[in-house]
Amino acid sequence: MQGLRDVSGIRIRKIFLVPAFSLLAFVVMGYHPGLEDDGVYLPAVKSWLNPSLYPHDTIFFRIQMQATCFDRWMAAFVRLSGIPVGGAELLWQIVSIVAILFCCGGVARMLFKDESAQWAGVAMVGAMFTLPVAGTALFLVDQHLHPRALATALILLAVWCVLAGRRLAAALPLALALALHPIMALFGISFCCFLAATTMASAHGWGQSWTKAGRGPIAAALVPLGWIFDPPSALWQQAVHTREYLFPDRWAWYEWLGAVAPLLLFWLLWRIASRRGETLLARFALAVFLFGAFHEALAILVWRTPALVRLTPMQPMRFLHLVYLFMALVGGCLMGRFLLKASVWRWIAFLLVFNAGMFAAQRYQFSSSQHLELPGRPTDNPWLQAFAWIRVNTPTDAYFALDPYYLSAPGEDYHGFRALAERSQLADAIKDTAVVGLFPALAPVWDEQTKASEGWEHFQLADFERLKSQFGVNWVLVSYPPPQGLQCHWHNAGISVCQVP
Repeated sequence: MQGLRDVSGIRIRKIFLVPAFSLLAFVVMGYHPGLEDDGVYLPAVKSWLNPSLYPHDTIFFRIQMQATCFDRWMAAFVRLSGIPVGGAELLWQIVSIVAILFCCGGVARMLFKDESAQWAGVAMVGAMFTLPVAGTALFLVDQHLHPRALATALILLAVWCVLAGRRLAAALPLALALALHPIMALFGISFCCFLAATTMASAHGWGQSWTKAGRGPIAAALVPLGWIFDPPSALWQQAVHTREYLFPDRWAWYEWLGAVAPLLLFWLLWRIASRRGETLLARFALAVFLFGAFHEALAILVWRTPALVRLTPMQPMRFLHLVYLFMALVGGCLMGRFLLKASVWRWIAFLLVFNAGMFAAQRYQFSSSQHLELPGRPTDNPWLQAFAWIRVNTPTDAYFALDPYYLSAPGEDYHGFRALAERSQLADAIKDTAVVGLFPALAPVWDEQTKASEGWEHFQLADFERLKSQFGVNWVLVSYPPPQGLQCHWHNAGISVCQVP
């Protein structure tokens, strides 16, 4: 009986470890709905739920949703569950975190036998969710619900299936990932091809199997797409060149080090694991190295070939997202095996150092916002206070103008106006450029609207009237005290919400 109780206790601890590490990861990374890319995804969800929203600017987020079912799926979930959008986003953010760490545990169990290594890998990934991925402008997991997080969990599940020898079973999660986030799913499919090749190969004959199983990603890369070679317009180039991370030649030296060093580490791990007889770990490391080297070569080809410049917004260097995820997982596993082992004090030090460091970085990055912006929780951020007032007190067809660089304003912390105020706005000069990069036909509209808002900090009544005459703008978000002549309805210490007469 005592033995059975001991076994049951071990199983219970295992069951609760993933949720515990998930909760810790959530607290460390923070939660910021409407942030960054959520400025595109969240309005798309809300517009499906209430079609009267965004009558003037739907094109700036809806067009990007054509390749994903995420927005329609989330809207359907909200309707069927009756959970408000804010609660649904929070729920699925937590689900995505749990799913990622659960699948990381599955991959770790395939590669490492000792439990301390497996759980250290899971803990490391959770702590490193907000680790910047070289110069790609990506985190491992965003501080808001993003289809990339759900796709990442599905890709990890597919990797787990391939490692377990169930290669056909990997097709379903990869197909679901493709429906949610096509770019990340294609990288996941590519990696699974490399992994299948290395795991099917014999110890001395992996080259032939790699050639056979690697045809998928190579063939996909060579498919002729005529639009790629269309000459880009000057306006499109202007928009795209505002996104520094799309151009590796502008990366700092340490960002390039972050792109190359992980591949070298996996090459080294392949050699060491092979000598130690850890066959599956060696082949996994080889797959990561080959996958990274192949996609880095493709990215450099795109970057260095003027005729392929239209592929730049597809962000070919974002393959590093998977490489970094595997680096955190395997690095944590190795720490657990050789350093932490079963020492409670070492585990405590490990968790404190990594989690506290990442927590401090997030508090510094979003110093003007609450660390956990939970639904219904009052905010001290003056920008978010303004967005909340607008959402409740202005007509749904209100058309706002605001500083085209408002996202980078002090204290704004990159929260999207459309996502949180739920109102239409003139194009901005920061986030909307990403949409223009993917859809060049938007470039003239974006250029006209952003140029009309240049010099915003010096605008007077005549400038606002010009915007109203030119675009139909009838509301503005300006500093406090506001310029004379506007009909202002609300303000706090730094921001005013006003109508244009």
